[in-house]
Amino acid sequence: MSLVITERIYYVDSYCRRFDATVQRALEHEGRPTVVLDRTAFYPTSGGQPFDMGQLGGVRVEEIVDADGDVLHVLSASLDPGSAVVGEIDWGRRFDHMQQHTGQHVLSSAFDRLFDNRTVGFHMGADVSTIDLAREATPADIERAVDAANAIVWDDHPVSIRFASQEDAATLPLRKESAREGTLRLVEIAGFDLSACGGTHVARTGAIGIIAVLAAERLRGGTRLTFACGNRALRALRTYRDAVAGSVRALSVLPPELPSAIERLQAESKDQRRQLKGLQERLAAYEGQAIASRAVEVNGVGLVVEVVNGWDAAGLKPLAAAATAGRRLGAVLLSPGPPLSAVVACSPGVNIDANAVLQQLVSQFGGKGGGKRELAQGGGLSGSVEAVATAARTLLEQTLSR
Repeated sequence: MSLVITERIYYVDSYCRRFDATVQRALEHEGRPTVVLDRTAFYPTSGGQPFDMGQLGGVRVEEIVDADGDVLHVLSASLDPGSAVVGEIDWGRRFDHMQQHTGQHVLSSAFDRLFDNRTVGFHMGADVSTIDLAREATPADIERAVDAANAIVWDDHPVSIRFASQEDAATLPLRKESAREGTLRLVEIAGFDLSACGGTHVARTGAIGIIAVLAAERLRGGTRLTFACGNRALRALRTYRDAVAGSVRALSVLPPELPSAIERLQAESKDQRRQLKGLQERLAAYEGQAIASRAVEVNGVGLVVEVVNGWDAAGLKPLAAAATAGRRLGAVLLSPGPPLSAVVACSPGVNIDANAVLQQLVSQFGGKGGGKRELAQGGGLSGSVEAVATAARTLLEQTLSR
């Protein structure tokens, strides 16, 4: 435990960017130099919000950890106990977290007020954040809640911090009952939300900028919403704008026509793959005979290893089956890719284990695959196709020479 309880400046002033402090203790955390200060504005990972970064005494702050009441400042270099230091918060990172966290309060409160749909989970990622709702939310519900949340943002409600005992908090209309004991820190969005929270927040909802829900999915009987606020929402808009603009140019359609155009292309591609498969199966009988004619006999069994151009990975199986049908033959057919694909096949009664040969190729060249004794297929092999072909030929010859 700390000899002196660290004053947590961020509890009362989320906008503090620079502060003076004294190093109380120097220690290590997971093998890295770490200090405990008498006061700090650096926020540790907690409540779904990541830690702050910045500089402390000219040394880079790499992580902030809340450990048994201590605020651990994990540094890139050590600092001496008793030294006076100046801390500087990475303001871009801090303000981004403030926008996302306050935006989460607003969005969660909108679902709670409109649909009595509680938030049961929150996570702030590097690019987007998520909330987990207790019940499923329809697309119409989501749009309605997002509109209500953004109305609160644009009305620029004040956001205030206050502290209350458990007894006093029990008499207040908290959005969610807190499991914490002792004094509670309450974050209030005037006229809209009151929650127990230890995170950093903007002073007025207008600083959130905008709340954009980017995706929704069902999760354990509820709904997980992916959202972004402020500058993150702007970055997401730019990404979607560029993706849509590029797709519109490539497909020569208007933006509203893009989903149907993609569906049409997917249907056409599926039909073409089906037609290609049929043509390859018909062609395989003829190509298989030609491949079999080039086999070299080893101990009474024909062996053939070929690189087959113009055939995809799916087409290699019927080709190999056709080559080995009605013959005493072992074959390895390779599609050059990339990535490189391989099919190993042998005729019934031939002393070759196709799957064993494939696994040895995978062990040597990477990738994955499997199959049965008479037919096995793999993909993702690395290295030159010539090297794989040479190794395959050696394996077949060694197998028949035993």
